Amino acid sequence: MNSIQMLVGLANPGPEYANTRHNAGAWFIEQLAARYNCTLKHDPKYHGLTGKVIIQGQEFKLLIPTTYMNLSGKAVGSLANFFKIPVESILVAHDELDLDPGVAKLKKGGGHGGHNGLKDIIAKMANQKDFMRLRIGVGHPGHREMVTGWVLGKAAKADQEKMDAAVDEAVRCMEILAKDGVLKAQNRLHSFKP
Repeated sequence: MNSIQMLVGLANPGPEYANTRHNAGAWFIEQLAARYNCTLKHDPKYHGLTGKVIIQGQEFKLLIPTTYMNLSGKAVGSLANFFKIPVESILVAHDELDLDPGVAKLKKGGGHGGHNGLKDIIAKMANQKDFMRLRIGVGHPGHREMVTGWVLGKAAKADQEKMDAAVDEAVRCMEILAKDGVLKAQNRLHSFKP
């Protein structure tokens, strides 16, 4: 019923980036791992932190690349190729400028929208774009030239609480995804209000 086998959370490595908006994808994987008592371990072979969780009897591989954001595809490609996981069975969680804090949406395929992590994954997956995305809203600073500082900055407390709530809801939705498929998980997530 559910075709997703691998969950990826995009981030930049190192403590100085841990609480920045650009690491929203990693927050999702960290919370998911915590919820299912999985310890993420650094695995140089896959250029990232890896683990696995069992949800509703199904196994999901977890990955947070520890390359920099613009090299995320190296980690995703290594793990997917090793376990022969097709592109459409991968879900990538990432920060999304076009959604407000407190909003998270599931979407299949699409472009990279200027996101360096997605850009590199698409490039390393032979231009296949059909992976699922979990887009975690971080809001937009209003001007394009402010974007880099925005995503590499920390959110105000109120915004952070909304983002945390959306990530928490996305983690809960994985149970629905495993049991009833993507569409049901999408309906639940998209109706969430922080």
